[in-house]
Parts: sequence; C-alpha cells; structure tokens
Amino acid sequence: MDIAELQAYGYFALTGFMVLVLYGYIYHLYSKKKDADGHDYEDYSNMALNDDIDDAPVTSMSDDKEKK
Repeated sequence: MDIAELQAYGYFALTGFMVLVLYGYIYHLYSKKKDADGHDYEDYSNMALNDDIDDAPVTSMSDDKEKK
C-alpha cells in the first residue's frame, strides 16, 4: 500500500464522514425549529421580502407592556 492509495482511502472516509455530519446538521435544523424560548425564527426568513409599510409585522407588539 503506497501513499496514494492511503490518501484515496482517507479522502473517501473523510467525504463519507462529512456527508453524515451534513445530514445530521440538516436534521437538527428541521427537528428543532424553535429555540429554548419558544421562538420560531423561520418566521423571520421572509422579513426582507415583506418590508413594505402595509405588510403585517412578524411579531405583534402590544402597547400594554411596560417599557423598560
């Protein structure tokens, strides 16, 4: 086994490992859509597209809350 064959096996193993990491990360993103506070930040993805003055806000703010 020379160095070129060893590099080929290493490249194949690293590529397979990186594919598994990528799929794990994608699964994590879609299974945990909400953070610890319960906010779903996927709602904010269209904020740049829906930025007219007449568009509905992503989250509504009430005037009843105390301002800090």
